Amino acid sequence: MGKKWKFFRSWDRHQKSWYGKWHLYLGIIAGSIIAIIALTGSILVFRDEIDKALNPKLFEVLSSQKRLSPDAVYQIFHKEHPKIAVNYIYQPNENPTSTYIFYSYGEQKQYFVNPFNGDICGKRLYESGFINVVMRIHTSLLIESYGQYVTGIASLILLILTISGLRLWIPKQWKNLKSVLTVKKGAHWKRQNYDWHNILGFYSAPIVTILSLTGFCITFYLPIVGLAFLLSGKSPNIASEIYSKQSTYIKGKSPQTLEQAIQKGAIAFPQSKAMGIALPSDSLGAYRLDLKSSGGNEEGNREMAVIDQYSGKILMTSREFPNIGNAILSWLMPLHYGTFGGMPTRILAMLGGLIPLALFITGFIIWQPRWKKQRYKTDKPKLKKSEKLSNRIYFKLNCKLGIKYALWTILIAGCCGMLYGLFSGIVFRPALFAIIFIGFLALLNFVVAFGSLLFNIIILVPFKKFYQPILRYFAISLMYFLFFGILYNLLMNTGLHLF
Repeated sequence: MGKKWKFFRSWDRHQKSWYGKWHLYLGIIAGSIIAIIALTGSILVFRDEIDKALNPKLFEVLSSQKRLSPDAVYQIFHKEHPKIAVNYIYQPNENPTSTYIFYSYGEQKQYFVNPFNGDICGKRLYESGFINVVMRIHTSLLIESYGQYVTGIASLILLILTISGLRLWIPKQWKNLKSVLTVKKGAHWKRQNYDWHNILGFYSAPIVTILSLTGFCITFYLPIVGLAFLLSGKSPNIASEIYSKQSTYIKGKSPQTLEQAIQKGAIAFPQSKAMGIALPSDSLGAYRLDLKSSGGNEEGNREMAVIDQYSGKILMTSREFPNIGNAILSWLMPLHYGTFGGMPTRILAMLGGLIPLALFITGFIIWQPRWKKQRYKTDKPKLKKSEKLSNRIYFKLNCKLGIKYALWTILIAGCCGMLYGLFSGIVFRPALFAIIFIGFLALLNFVVAFGSLLFNIIILVPFKKFYQPILRYFAISLMYFLFFGILYNLLMNTGLHLF
């Protein structure tokens, strides 16, 4: 029994040291990149308002006339500009004076069209303009080929920094809790800087956790969606099929008008409104309606329908998605930009984007003097290794730790989602979303852990070597995988309609 208690005490010390190293090195390596991504994200929370303020003539037209339907405006536009191939029509909101936005993918342009007479109010490349440049920085750092992967990995690093920071924040004795929740008045500025780093990190952790988690999922959208569908017993290809469905060509038959396609969508989704319409690109293309209905969050539930351009038959809808597919469609972007709960959560999302910059600055101030001192330090003599436990006992003990960590992670993830939506009164679904998508990371982590264990067994064991920390990593990852897997199936695959 003494060995086991010694194991837990040494593991606690080792864990804090390990978290400290990860927190330090990841913060140094990726801190500036994370700060840029987060800062641009704060701007994008209010991107529509900023874009309209900078370009008022593009987004709104004052008139006493009756607003025309998308089909009527499109017919006028197409007649006057037959050489412009329109691929997508977007209605930004329900404001009767707001312009329609026509997208031409070939020209990479947005055309802002008067909703009363079909005239062009203005046009721009959709990679130009202040907000679009900010969006490109946020999503790819202006790096064309692999920038999006850099930002995705940076989001994951921010999540790791948040978790490791919380672990380092926990006081050794709970009676010292007050000291780690407040700034010590009258102390040296370096001490106050340290306190600010701690309390900013702690109080912002729920929001930053959700923002970094959703940011990672948005970047790696296709594999995450494929994994989600696979875990729900559906083909991973279903999500992409809705974008690639084709019409059945009927020779001599005139295609359905845009208005007819919208009416078909209204019949299938009577409580929904078409916010965007993708037009057929050729004789085999189909209409795709992006619809919004009330419920769930302030942004509404998002749904999709694909309609044959000749017969008007509905080829596919997002209702064929599993429950998790609807969660991704309706909640992923609203959670990332804070729009799911209206102004309170948008303000929280904006503040959450500013915090990483403050943490990077305060963290650098903490680290720099220590780095200077460490350069002149001599290496400490290595401590003798404690007596090793057998692999069986070692695995068993780490499985117990894994259970403990998995349960704490589920609780903390749920609390993060609840606290994010608390001021808007929407707490259940953000909490559920956080738990489910942390579960996806747990699954991906288990795949890495399993691969590491196989490497350990196949490559190292034949040379009479076995790296025990890999066994620890696998044991803890296995418990995460089991607990999150069970919880995912209970929530998503038992017929409950939670989203």
